[in-house]
Amino acid sequence: MLSDATRVRLLWELLEGEAVVSDLAARLGKPTPAISQHLAKLRMARLVRFRREGVQVFYRVENEHVAQLVRDAVFNAEHAGPDVPSHHRDGLTVVGTTARSPRARRRTP
Repeated sequence: MLSDATRVRLLWELLEGEAVVSDLAARLGKPTPAISQHLAKLRMARLVRFRREGVQVFYRVENEHVAQLVRDAVFNAEHAGPDVPSHHRDGLTVVGTTARSPRARRRTP
């Protein structure tokens, strides 16, 4: 499910809170039917849940475990480049370079 960039971006957006399909489509710059299809797949995989309010359907991340999975996947992907990942640039001291978060202060080989 996380191999598709649009689905990862959808989940990332939903970390901010629940949203309707049309808002998600606008944020991602994608057609609403395409976003609906991605959300259906994420729902079948139990990564998102929904609730109806009148004619609108609100989506949100299934639970905190899914939210943490998404954060970890995105933060890990940021390590693929040569620069210090943005999630480590918080004004703290970096071992050997500029900034590093407390979570990242583990010994590296």
